[in-house]
Amino acid sequence: MAFEINELIAESNREFAESARGLIQRESSLARLRRLRDSVPGFEKPMWGKLAAAGWTSIFIPEQRGGLGLGLDAAAAIATAIGQMPIPEPYVAAAVMPAVALLELEPSESVNNLLVRIAQGELICGLAWQEKTGQLNVGDAATYLTPDNSLFRLKGSKKWVSPGSGADGWLVQCSRGDDDVLVWVECADKGVEIESVRRIDGSFMVHLKFDVAVAQERIVASGSAVRPALDKALDAGRFVASHELLGISAQAFNMTLDYLQTREQFGKPIGANQALQHRMVDAYMHILLLSASLKETWTAYCKGDITLSAVASLVKARADQVGVSVSKLAVQLHGAIGYTDELDVGIYLKRALHLSAWLGNEDRHRLRYISDQLNTQSSSRDSSTSCETVNVAATEQYEDLNEMADRDFASMVRRFLVDHYPSSLRHVARRLYWSEVKDWYHLLSDKGWLAPAWPKAFGGMGLTPEKQLIFFEEMERYGVARLPDQGIINLGPVLIKYGTAQQQQTYLPEILSGEHIWCQGYSEPNAGSDLASLKTEAVADGDDFIVNGQKIWTTLAHNATHIFALVRTDKTVKKQAGISFLLIDLSCPGISVSPITNLLGDQEFCEVFFDNVRVPQANLVGRLNEGWTIAKALLGFERIFAGSPQQSQHAFSILTTLARKENLFASEFFLQRYAQLRMDIADLESLFSMFAGYVKNGTDLPPSISLLKIWATETYMRIGQELARAADEHGGQFDDTHYEDGTVINSLAPFTHSMVTTIYGGTNEIQRNIVARHVLNLPT
Repeated sequence: MAFEINELIAESNREFAESARGLIQRESSLARLRRLRDSVPGFEKPMWGKLAAAGWTSIFIPEQRGGLGLGLDAAAAIATAIGQMPIPEPYVAAAVMPAVALLELEPSESVNNLLVRIAQGELICGLAWQEKTGQLNVGDAATYLTPDNSLFRLKGSKKWVSPGSGADGWLVQCSRGDDDVLVWVECADKGVEIESVRRIDGSFMVHLKFDVAVAQERIVASGSAVRPALDKALDAGRFVASHELLGISAQAFNMTLDYLQTREQFGKPIGANQALQHRMVDAYMHILLLSASLKETWTAYCKGDITLSAVASLVKARADQVGVSVSKLAVQLHGAIGYTDELDVGIYLKRALHLSAWLGNEDRHRLRYISDQLNTQSSSRDSSTSCETVNVAATEQYEDLNEMADRDFASMVRRFLVDHYPSSLRHVARRLYWSEVKDWYHLLSDKGWLAPAWPKAFGGMGLTPEKQLIFFEEMERYGVARLPDQGIINLGPVLIKYGTAQQQQTYLPEILSGEHIWCQGYSEPNAGSDLASLKTEAVADGDDFIVNGQKIWTTLAHNATHIFALVRTDKTVKKQAGISFLLIDLSCPGISVSPITNLLGDQEFCEVFFDNVRVPQANLVGRLNEGWTIAKALLGFERIFAGSPQQSQHAFSILTTLARKENLFASEFFLQRYAQLRMDIADLESLFSMFAGYVKNGTDLPPSISLLKIWATETYMRIGQELARAADEHGGQFDDTHYEDGTVINSLAPFTHSMVTTIYGGTNEIQRNIVARHVLNLPT
């Protein structure tokens, strides 16, 4: 499935994106882009006028100041369309960034005049702020302004300015004594030297030198407001440019997908090659991650939950990665023709390279982002063991916990954990047994907090995806152990969707009370990833089924009271069609359970044997022989759970503790890896929220849910690997490491535990096959 632009952006902005695509299709082909590249200025002013007439240059300027009064996200939607259909005009640099800077300044005649002219397309303006290569934030300017008779004299230089020679002028940051000053300098002013610098994509930036006489009316602003206005403009530019990189990635991907489906070698499409399929699945996943991150971070910013600088660095670093890697992959998979100028795919790689190097590269933004995160953590470092005072009576007034402010909800959960969770069970490095956690299970049940995702009508908390993330994050931060939860995360949602009213009334309350502890009977010795090949058989006999067969890799079956199982009820049809979903009491005669010792010495998995086990036909969920539909739905629920950020958040909290204990943050090499992992979790949270929304809305989970399972488990594994590596000798230690202050860390457990997560629920390789076949429609 190719990416449609509407899939990539918020629904509220799709109209602007479609309008932008229509304008580009009419007015600016790739042939035009090729014609204008490599010749100064690289774009055309008449076309700029057409963009202005379409509202591009005024889209987020308030109506009372000559604009359309929409948000920055509307400009970002236009940039997504530009990414898919590149134009030479410098939209982000000349329409977005100068307007944002001016809007942050105190209104004045000069500010208003510049804004109006930008909005109307009369003025092509750039920001001249940068004096050092690699600079991210506006700093003290070496360019200075001094009195010169009745005028002022501007002297200094700026680097990497866009737009360049085609601009009418620039807003130049300079210093006057201890003050920051913003000065309007026109291209034609005497004393302006312009050095054009050709970019890889054929566009131009400039280095500027100034020895210019400036009149008082050219001083746009001065004082403490200048630097924050410019910094906000830069971050707005990064946010919008990240959307352009998203569009670039999607289009490069689409071109490659089409090529793989049609190009033949050795008598079949090259897209049938599994190695190429898996690379395309990973590219698809990274584009989806970027899209989800852009949507979620913008929502969080609008709610005041994150700063624009954090948003900008998070999405710019990810967009740089995705834009370059996907367009580079596009060239690679096209083969030799991909390396020619004749093929358009190279245009997208070169534009991605230009944008990834502009306004800060991914390494610099990773460090900027994580510095902001560490500063935030530092102010609340002890939040996992100390809480704000919670007004219990005030929290009880909420019939719907989703109505609580996020901060209050998190504090309430944290307080409950501090007051009630056994300290001896915090941060345990293995899967706990029922005997160890049953008291905690019952306490959560009494509180009504056992099933966060279940609807309230069935005894759950009914939390939104956003509140679920907070709930899980607090649980993981505090080191709460995972419960025997197959009934909660898998069977419960299945019965809510497919079960009869009698089954719901019989089993759901027993799950919540802890009277029934469930395990899952899916895999068999020769039917793991190829689950449809299962042989456990259920033969009708009066009002019962007689079940014979074997299940394997059944988690904590020796602790369970019941098992839900896939059984074969018809051998005469294709293998997927003859399967049914059955509920079985493990106390039935003929059932035996044999634990399996895993590579860590724990008995987490079991074999379950069925020998003429009699099961009532009333225990059939859904219709006879239609269990495969339920199985796929349950696997979707399982992948939602496997895709939860919980495990990664927990492992990352251990890594953070280790880093503080061992002073690892002093190493930039570690900090870069640490920052990348934190950003991977942020993207995971965005992707999880997107898919959890399907469940909340009662919509069937799409096959692309496999991507969530892949990203979550592989992120967990990467964190585990880093933890083991960063711990030095302790990274090979089986037992816990004890610090003098009482801190306990098992540096190896997250990695060893993560290994099984990439296997259960269908290996990640199988998940990639599912996406390749059922989402990308690649040939077999």
